[in-house]
Amino acid sequence: MKQKKFAVVLAGCGVYDGSEIHEAVCVLLAIDKIGCEYECFAPDVNQYHVINHLTGKVEKEVRNVLVESARIARGKVKKLTTFDPKNFDAIVFPGGFGVAKNLCTFAFDGADCLVNPETEKAIVKAHKAGIPIGALCISPVLIAKVVGNATVTIGNDIDTTIAVENMGAIHQNTSGSEFIIDKENKIVSSPCYMLNSPINVIAQGAENVIQALMELM
Repeated sequence: MKQKKFAVVLAGCGVYDGSEIHEAVCVLLAIDKIGCEYECFAPDVNQYHVINHLTGKVEKEVRNVLVESARIARGKVKKLTTFDPKNFDAIVFPGGFGVAKNLCTFAFDGADCLVNPETEKAIVKAHKAGIPIGALCISPVLIAKVVGNATVTIGNDIDTTIAVENMGAIHQNTSGSEFIIDKENKIVSSPCYMLNSPINVIAQGAENVIQALMELM
């Protein structure tokens, strides 16, 4: 039987300006633990800004999302423009503020956000091809904006929930490592660090999402 292969889309490196590292690593580990393969992707664009993760202050420097994502992927990351759903069985988006700053402008514009063109195209192609889509933490806002009428969860934050619903999606509250499956659209989402959970809960949430994606294949 052919190994299933996941595309994992990163948004940089670091919770405040890129991909949430724990979530990203837990997703990669969950895929590997069930004997499947993964390939990492990221858009080749500059980050919105660079945050000093020790002080929380904005630094006067420019970093590239693809280059920073290579830190998590150990150098093995491809430009998101090369993603082809024909070569994958699912696509997954870990969370982190980079999703809301680099992959879209949700952190600044809420429901009126714009989605990075490469990211939007990847989601549209995956959805049209019928391969399952996984979204952790804040990433379901991407699904809400691009897919629209889909059922997702970001946990239970009221303001984010309202924004998700204003973008045309249906939101369901969750806690811990719970997850939501939209069988019609083949979308699986879990709140992860949107709930300030400990890392063991993050790991369980990632495993739940990957297992649910497997069942949708």
